[in-house]
Amino acid sequence: MPNGSFLYTLQSIIRDRKSNPHPGSHTAGLFAVGEDEIVKKVGEEAVEVILAAKGQGDERLISETADLLYHTLVLLAARGLRLEDVEAELERRHRR
Repeated sequence: MPNGSFLYTLQSIIRDRKSNPHPGSHTAGLFAVGEDEIVKKVGEEAVEVILAAKGQGDERLISETADLLYHTLVLLAARGLRLEDVEAELERRHRR
């Protein structure tokens, strides 16, 4: 699988859940509780990434990083932003 391609697939799924909420969907539930709760979740996951990096092993670090990326994609979708926006910013910074 090419680098990043599943992140774009996941982004599409998340955006679909925002537009077409499915009962019982964790993603739809996040959108339902609102941006403040999504931001809180991103913060919690960031802390969990740090803790995993400081002694919980590589598997735990991978798992927590996946959670952080997922919740960040949810936050971006909640704000009407896309992974492409972040990618463009990274490219802009690289060209400096």
